Amino acid sequence: MSKRIAIVGVGAVGGYTGAHMVRACEDVTFIDFWPAHVDEMSRNGLRITHHQGEEPFTVKVHALHLTEAQHLSKEAPIDIAFVCTKSYDTHWAALLIHQYLAPGGFVVSLQNCMNEATIAGVVGWGKTMGCIASNISVGLVEPGHVHRGGVKGGAAHTVYRTGEVHGTITERAHEICRLVSYADSAKVTDNLWGERWSKLVANTMANGVSACTGLPGEGDAATLKIYDERRLSRVGRGSPDQRPSMGQDMMKGRRTEIEYLNGFVVREGEQVGIQARANERLVEIVKKVERGELKQDPRHITELRLN
Repeated sequence: MSKRIAIVGVGAVGGYTGAHMVRACEDVTFIDFWPAHVDEMSRNGLRITHHQGEEPFTVKVHALHLTEAQHLSKEAPIDIAFVCTKSYDTHWAALLIHQYLAPGGFVVSLQNCMNEATIAGVVGWGKTMGCIASNISVGLVEPGHVHRGGVKGGAAHTVYRTGEVHGTITERAHEICRLVSYADSAKVTDNLWGERWSKLVANTMANGVSACTGLPGEGDAATLKIYDERRLSRVGRGSPDQRPSMGQDMMKGRRTEIEYLNGFVVREGEQVGIQARANERLVEIVKKVERGELKQDPRHITELRLN
């Protein structure tokens, strides 16, 4: 029998990854808290489109609103739960799905930031795994529709990296790798924390900047052209309009993950006596833009002073 899979938080990454699992005939239940999104998925399915290289497709899905999640008690338990919410929603998402896990079931953090410890605080470290989606560049552009603005990684770039918190290569790590590989290239890693930090470093450089300036992830077109002419290109370039996740959040009026990205760097630095002043200032600026105290403006970065 196939594993029963749950996607908790059907945003860009959860929707994109889960839709490919459904297309491969895996047993997937989608749980989300945006009523219009759940309604659209239930009525018309989940649509996946790409900037280039892939044909669009739509899959019929089993979608539940949070208020309907209690129906899981009448079904077979969940073997694998992917938590794909924003970092600030991790704790309640883990609490929600914990009660519906099979005895051997476990939870995978398929998120930005470092959320494995939060999940383990609910389900235990033995039921916690991680999966990084590297340079996936997806967005939930409207209810029931996920668009990938970047190009697929394929052989040139391994997108999904999945592993155990203790670094041992296990059968279930290979199972998660198999599931996410329906969507793009994947590997099992014995260095989950190294992969997490690599992703976090990249995110801290782009996400907050996009959020407070209003610029897309690709940056200034003229400068980018010069860079492209000088670099050794491995893969095609994605859409110039594709924004990092926090840039998307700001456009939608949503709370960002700035405290869990750049803020995390600040807190980790404090523990070892290192002041991460640039990250600290960026957190302050992004929070002010979130609250409407500042407008998005590239000058927040170009005129940034740390003193």
